[in-house]
Amino acid sequence: MMRWSVFITAPHRVMFLSGTVQALAVMAFWSLDVGAHYAGLWPAPAWPLLALFPAYLLHAMLTACGVFPLFIFGFILTAGPRWQGGGDLPQRDFVPAFLLLAGGWLVVWAALMLPGLLVVGLASALGGWVAVALTLTRIARVRTTEREHIFYVALAAWLGAAGLAAFLVFAAGGAIVWARLAISLVVWGFLLPVFLTVAHRMLPFFTSAMVRPYVLHRPAWALRVLLGASVAHGALAMFDRPQWLWLADLPAMLAAGRLSWLWWNRAAIDNRMLAVLHVAFAWVAPAFALFALQSLLWTTLPGLLGQAPLHALTLGFFASMLLGMASRVTLGHSGQPVAADQAMWAAFCIMQGAAILRVASELPALPGAHVLMWLSSVLWLGAFALWAGRYAPAFWRPRSDGRPG
Repeated sequence: MMRWSVFITAPHRVMFLSGTVQALAVMAFWSLDVGAHYAGLWPAPAWPLLALFPAYLLHAMLTACGVFPLFIFGFILTAGPRWQGGGDLPQRDFVPAFLLLAGGWLVVWAALMLPGLLVVGLASALGGWVAVALTLTRIARVRTTEREHIFYVALAAWLGAAGLAAFLVFAAGGAIVWARLAISLVVWGFLLPVFLTVAHRMLPFFTSAMVRPYVLHRPAWALRVLLGASVAHGALAMFDRPQWLWLADLPAMLAAGRLSWLWWNRAAIDNRMLAVLHVAFAWVAPAFALFALQSLLWTTLPGLLGQAPLHALTLGFFASMLLGMASRVTLGHSGQPVAADQAMWAAFCIMQGAAILRVASELPALPGAHVLMWLSSVLWLGAFALWAGRYAPAFWRPRSDGRPG
């Protein structure tokens, strides 16, 4: 039984639970839609909203704005203050934001049948997002010897808020260019910069804490190259210049590959909790390689790889890293040993299968591509369902060690 007083004691509890519910709902919806519209496995449901808001854009918005950010906010509102040498945030800094975000996305789901509610739901979610961005900005202003990481996260949060605002304009009747702007801002201005920044800050730190001896490498130049490339890629995509994306993607590929090489350690790979984080980050360089290849071939074979590069990034990197980071935070802040159990490891392995199938489904002339796409969505859903069954109860139960938080 959920106790509200326990549930609202820490940001990761409220944000992770709402993110888990969102992940399951989004992928169930997408699996149903892909099975109908792409794989032809059953008749397509008649959702009134889809007459105004195309399913692929709704999927992009729900995933990019309604799933990943909730986990990001839960993590960074828990870890960010500690990066700056501060203590835990008071409830006033995250409970109102959680209520606006969770309530807003609930209204968005109701808009499937009552499209007029879409703007209301997105406005509420945007209010919660802005509240988080304000809190992160305040945290980033604390003067410490190392402010770079939290500064990047706070800046990215504002770019993400601008992206959700662009989706709101599109939902209110704006032109399709607003949806394109929204995707560029959220994916390339918010999600990728935050995932890269958190990985750069935490992955070598976690490894050094569990592997001895281990040389901690955290080169600032690599993070700056990756963040600059991410923003440049988003801008080029927004202005429809796919033939020039390689200018951003090749440097990003090299920087990500260099970090993977510096951080890799055989002993780390033997530790499943660390292996999840290292394998997840290892998707970044191949994803940018696919982006660069598609860009270089654009004049002769436009769109050759379809959405394969994007899903290598979003499923291979984002979703896999999310499982690792969320598991680590949940275990550490619920009084349990920080070690990968069978449920987490199985969920991670299933997610790798989902990512590989989704990338493969975009390869040219591949038979049964739409069925592979549907199978990928089913695996995505299965991975999160397995993870949720193991970890979600920790969000509303008291810590097993009796400590607060």
